[in-house]
Amino acid sequence: MKFFESADSTVDVIDPLNYTVTLTLAPAPDDDGSLEEALNTASSLVSDQEKPVSGSLGLLSKAKTDRKRLVAALFEQARYDGLVDIFIEGRDITTLQPDATFSARPVPVTIRVRPGPKYTLGRIAVSSPAIPVDPAEYGLEPGGEAGSAKVLEAEAKMFDKLRQDGRPFVAVTRREIIADAATDRLDYEATLEPGPRVPFGDIWIDGEKDVDPGFIAYMTGIEAGKVFSPQELADARDRLLKLGVFSSVTVKEAKGQAPDGSLPVQIEVGERKFGYYGVGATYSNTEGAGANGYVGYRNLFGRAESLRFDASVSRIGASTISDEPRPIDGIDYSSSLVFKKPGVLGPDSVYIGSLEIKREQPLAYDRTSYAATSGVEYDIDKQQKLNVSLRAEYEEITDYLGTRDYLIGSVPITYTYDGRNNELNPTEGFYLQALAEPSYGFNTSTPFVKTRLDGRAYLSLTESDRLVLASRLGYGTVFGADLLDIPNDRRFYAGGGGSVRGYEFQSIGPYFPDTVPAGSGYNSDFTDTPTGGLSLFDGSVEARIGITENIQIVPFLDFGTVSNKLVPDFSNFKLGAGVGARYLTSFGPIRIDVGIPLDPGPKDASYQIYAGIGQAF
Repeated sequence: MKFFESADSTVDVIDPLNYTVTLTLAPAPDDDGSLEEALNTASSLVSDQEKPVSGSLGLLSKAKTDRKRLVAALFEQARYDGLVDIFIEGRDITTLQPDATFSARPVPVTIRVRPGPKYTLGRIAVSSPAIPVDPAEYGLEPGGEAGSAKVLEAEAKMFDKLRQDGRPFVAVTRREIIADAATDRLDYEATLEPGPRVPFGDIWIDGEKDVDPGFIAYMTGIEAGKVFSPQELADARDRLLKLGVFSSVTVKEAKGQAPDGSLPVQIEVGERKFGYYGVGATYSNTEGAGANGYVGYRNLFGRAESLRFDASVSRIGASTISDEPRPIDGIDYSSSLVFKKPGVLGPDSVYIGSLEIKREQPLAYDRTSYAATSGVEYDIDKQQKLNVSLRAEYEEITDYLGTRDYLIGSVPITYTYDGRNNELNPTEGFYLQALAEPSYGFNTSTPFVKTRLDGRAYLSLTESDRLVLASRLGYGTVFGADLLDIPNDRRFYAGGGGSVRGYEFQSIGPYFPDTVPAGSGYNSDFTDTPTGGLSLFDGSVEARIGITENIQIVPFLDFGTVSNKLVPDFSNFKLGAGVGARYLTSFGPIRIDVGIPLDPGPKDASYQIYAGIGQAF
């Protein structure tokens, strides 16, 4: 992204020559208005007219190339009788010599287009020996659209269908396309030679240095003897890139069969640097300063095993800030060590083990925890994922009732369906995540199960994605034990940037009393703080409105409720409203939101500001 550019930073043009251009289009009775737009888009003379060309020869060369582009644009619009004439200083470019010169400044250029009639498809005949192909399935039928791009796209789809049937050597052995000016029809005839079905053979690896080539072949998921599939090759490339150890991956079939009739697969990889690190810092006028960092290695034992250490501290100086919702003591911190080993249960799986330490002081409690996890993440397909793990955790939690210890074993099971078209800035699709976490408190003899369901939907109302509607719904329940027998961090809370914007984090829901009875032993630091709940219902709706290509304005409405019963109290919603701004970048939107609580509680400020990378949901 360029913020500044010096005047001499552009490439100099030798003998710069400026020109003006006028494009005129003869009337076409069957034009729906798209033809002129298509021609202006295709013309480089039109799109580049603010940029000088290199002398008279440069202008003449550009005009001749432009004529070909415009004729191709007419063909794409099914206008095969169309004529394009280009004149420079009133002279037809077809009559100009290469050494022609032009005296006017800027040089006038005129484009005249006579589109001619719009053709439709006439006779269609597609032959594919032994493998029937119906061209009508791909839009090739008499009376259909006859644009050149449509016809060639349909042919490519027929070609691809035969390859998907395990036939890598499909060929178009004959093609006849005839434009009949007498009938304004386009006849199409073709013969596709499918070739034999061929099995995969040996896998050849090139470019590897430190990653085990046998492991690379295994992680492709391609099995020798299995029938050739282009989709298998694409999936293999995705798996290898996902390992994180390669900067580039190419997976392709050989140009010919091996002596045994199988089809070898060639894989070329480029390894990236395996070690990495990063640091960052934050500051908030309500939560003080913070710092974070990480260091990792991607290829510990030669099979893409990774180890990453993360550490962060926050709330530095926060105890001196007078408007804290409750007193806090010292800093928050967290650290984790995560080990991953791909391919433990097949190429689509990865083992994940971790050690974690955390101290946090949100509104509802103080918590220090030590946890270890061990589990497997499995990709069911490109959109579905299942994560199952074992988690052991010791934690010390302080709230209004005092300080308690918990030793918990749990089995978190998470299913994710991700049908979004973009993870950081989705404009279409659905996202669904379901969590079930059976748990047992060993020192309290308390069994309980936490469940949660989150769904998101996105709908673009314009082709340019300048208006996108987004919505989110979440529902959760904890059952099997009473509220106060469940560790505070396993309960539900609402409010904050990832929930109901405008409200203090965790501020929505039932509260402890706002006083401490004399001699009760209760902790006065937590008077009038959230208890958490056994159930949650929350959601958001927002409109992402594109003001420019890179800037969005986003009005939003959030809602949520938390209850100490198994079913949320749907009559006790808290509403938050506000507006945000997004700056769209190649690595995701830079986001800032200002939320206002429409029914603030005693712990809520008059507004909250949130910033981050990526959309709010």
